[in-house]
Amino acid sequence: MADSRSTLLIVERAHRGAVETQFSDELYFVRALHRMGGSVDVLLRGPATGYAIDTGPVPAPPGAHGTDLPLADPRRSLRALLADGVPVWAEEAGLALFGASAATRLIPDVRLVVRDDDGPDWSAYDRVWFF
Repeated sequence: MADSRSTLLIVERAHRGAVETQFSDELYFVRALHRMGGSVDVLLRGPATGYAIDTGPVPAPPGAHGTDLPLADPRRSLRALLADGVPVWAEEAGLALFGASAATRLIPDVRLVVRDDDGPDWSAYDRVWFF
């Protein structure tokens, strides 16, 4: 539930991932904001709802000299947000992009938004930011 100094972060675009980002992704940034003491809630929409689908870890591609290159893993960041107590919603319409069963494969504690009134009330927040 939103408090008097709350921010709703809406993540709509999924980052494809690249070696250049390595450990950092949008949700890693969101966790940093949350840890700075702000109340942060997250709504995943469109392609970003794929972050909420429970899959295995992102494999690291081999790099030069036989070392693996660490890549950003938004699912790992999402799990960390949930462990920190950050409410996270995923819209069913966005999950449909990933197949009919995507909504049944959500990471535990991610809340499914089927209708507009299932998700967070945007008017209850001091700030609504889009990523």
